[in-house]
Amino acid sequence: MKCDHCSREAVTLIRYNGSHLCDEHFRTYVEKRVKKEIRKQTVIRPGDVIAVAVSGGKDSMVTLHLLDMIFGERGDVPMYAISIDEGIGGYRPPSLDIVRRFCGERGISHRIRSFSEIGPEMDDVAGVSGENSPCTCCGVFRRKLMNDEARRVGAKYMATGHNLDDMAQSILMNFVRGDVERLARLGPHTKVQPGLIPRFLPLRMIPEKESLLYAMVSGIPFWSGECPYYMGALRNQYRDIVDRLEDRSPGSRFSIMSSYDTLKPMLSEHMSPSDLRICTCGEPTVGERCKACELRESLETRLRNP
Repeated sequence: MKCDHCSREAVTLIRYNGSHLCDEHFRTYVEKRVKKEIRKQTVIRPGDVIAVAVSGGKDSMVTLHLLDMIFGERGDVPMYAISIDEGIGGYRPPSLDIVRRFCGERGISHRIRSFSEIGPEMDDVAGVSGENSPCTCCGVFRRKLMNDEARRVGAKYMATGHNLDDMAQSILMNFVRGDVERLARLGPHTKVQPGLIPRFLPLRMIPEKESLLYAMVSGIPFWSGECPYYMGALRNQYRDIVDRLEDRSPGSRFSIMSSYDTLKPMLSEHMSPSDLRICTCGEPTVGERCKACELRESLETRLRNP
């Protein structure tokens, strides 16, 4: 099959709009949408510092590549790649090596924070997580360290690699659970709260398969290993639901996102930001202590008394 825009062979069919695209026109197709989404979500001015959450997987590496391509040549937008070492043997070290090499070749500052700085590592946590899945514990500690490091580098914004599939799953999951407050807080963040670095999501309208194909045709290195604790995540059920919807009705993920974007202003209007205080660890929190500190204490108790 030929590309719709030239005589070259197509590398993909975009099912939701019927386009056949070669590698060059596919890259252009993705890049235009990402640039549009960045302009829609935020305004990056000279001197603004961007932190980029980078695990080494395809989505975060594509995000880092695109932001470097868009802002790197300007020279007036400092960028920091921030990675988190959760302490998962055989899984995280190879991905961190990929990020280190990539950042070294591109001249991007790279920071690594570790779970061991604030508590037990994931290989220790997994067996004692109790009512919380290992993924829940991991998410709490990762968010804390990522936000802390973004503050340290003076970031005005933090970019994450959440793609369209991730967003559709999160919307559906929070809706089914009736968690309207969390639904209203989904990124991109437009309201800045003291101590919390607002996030923007360059790949928010890019399906996961397109992110993977973009990485492959652009020669972007990424780690494709699977976390050994991945199967315990509740999100897997919603991933299956969204995949089935998309398979039967191409464009379903975009419809979910469009519906959410219509509802979000109303959600934000009726869900005012919480009054935050500062935990003893320095993180903003709604209660007396942040979730990470409470969880760390609980896990350390279980590790001492298995």
